[in-house]
Amino acid sequence: MSTYPRTYNLLHADSLLSLYNNRCRMEDILLEMDRVLRPESTLILRDDVDILVKIKSITDRMKWDSQIADHEDGPLHREKLHRALRVKTYWTAPDQS
Repeated sequence: MSTYPRTYNLLHADSLLSLYNNRCRMEDILLEMDRVLRPESTLILRDDVDILVKIKSITDRMKWDSQIADHEDGPLHREKLHRALRVKTYWTAPDQS
């Protein structure tokens, strides 16, 4: 689905990364989400805890503010929520002066 010329403030995906786990790289999916989201937008992922731990390490490297929260049925449920706030920053070299 083409997103041009649209951008979004919120993306919510339920088990999307489990569905594409062996078909696509998670980094590619997250980079596409990063492209579509506006600065200071929110990404909410609902998925298995093992997938979300991998996603959290990727989103941390992408400079997103992210956290994993328990499922509404309690902490023993394998499905968790991952909330990431996309904070757009410029990745430049530090000033030498």
